[in-house]
Amino acid sequence: MYTQRKTSLPFEIQAELALIRPSIHARRANIVVKFQDLYGFTVEGNVDDVNILNDVREKMREQGKVWWAMEASKGANWYLQTYASSVALTSSLRFSVLVNAMTLKKLIRKGIPPVLRPKVWFSLSGAAKKKSTVPDSYYHDLTSAVQDRVTPATKQIDHDLPRTFPGHPWLDTPEGHAAVRRVLVGYSFRDSDVGYCQGLNYVAALLLLVMKTEEEAFWMLAVLLEDVLVNDCYTDNLSGCHVEQRVFQDLLTQKCPRLSAHLEALGFDVSLVATEWFLCLFSKSLPSETTMRVWDVLFYEGAKILFNVALAIFKLKEEELLMTHHVGDAIKIIQNTTHHLFDPDDLLTVAFDKISFMTTNLSKQRKKQETAVMAELDQRLRRLNTSKLSVIS
Repeated sequence: MYTQRKTSLPFEIQAELALIRPSIHARRANIVVKFQDLYGFTVEGNVDDVNILNDVREKMREQGKVWWAMEASKGANWYLQTYASSVALTSSLRFSVLVNAMTLKKLIRKGIPPVLRPKVWFSLSGAAKKKSTVPDSYYHDLTSAVQDRVTPATKQIDHDLPRTFPGHPWLDTPEGHAAVRRVLVGYSFRDSDVGYCQGLNYVAALLLLVMKTEEEAFWMLAVLLEDVLVNDCYTDNLSGCHVEQRVFQDLLTQKCPRLSAHLEALGFDVSLVATEWFLCLFSKSLPSETTMRVWDVLFYEGAKILFNVALAIFKLKEEELLMTHHVGDAIKIIQNTTHHLFDPDDLLTVAFDKISFMTTNLSKQRKKQETAVMAELDQRLRRLNTSKLSVIS
């Protein structure tokens, strides 16, 4: 029987977080320690990493005070005023809306307090508006109607569930698996063109941790795939993902020409790391709070943030990568870097202050690469069909 998840997860995200305190032996020996992060994931790191996370938690508290002050002075839903654009507004009101929009953009780039993320994401992403266009019982009716149906998508979802953040105290339980499954299966029937694609399991799982209810996580997934991300990222041929990676390669050549030339000489293909980034939206690569900070911006400013972040990762380690002689060494540097980016500001400061490009150029580059990608995919399909005919004959 379907049960919509209304209650909080077994562990609760608190506005005031205790400092992480490694043992005295760990401090003395500087050995690797394990600790739990804000969203319940077990993290391995050294004492320096613990200190960084404690600093991040303190900054989150300070950022929370700024948001509470905004609510106290402008009202609980002040950020929704940034969308008022009627020509009937007086000049003073239009100015107030503009000020709110500029303030909101800066605040979001500095991070939304975890306890506010569910309502801010749901409103600003367009998920609330999308949900309002259907009957209130839509999610319940959809998941109830399809819960026993078997399709290639449901089979793949069932196969991927045990591999979705194994060891997490809630996601890796029968209850957690069931919740992730309902969200993914429900969406696979909402959009049969997408159905299900590996990578969405990680995205849906993190959305559940933040949004706290299956229904809101479902609508956040819907707005991501239908409005925020580029089309066809998760269709059978992954054409949209291929386009994004080609655009990323072009941007890397523009922003880091020496590094791009060096990696090309090594035979390094950006898809070796970027496929996971664009399909999982960094959820498998970055620490959870850093991922959430990227998503804060993603839901407000759009998919361009994914390029900023991807470029920033390469930029952070540009000099080290220039010293590599093998593809494997470059991959190891990048993966080690992403897994230990515990301070979101280290990444996002580079992404916003040192990486910049025009959105209009992005659109042009996507159109250019889309033509090339579709031609290559079509050629690949023709070769495959020719091979099949040769085998049959």
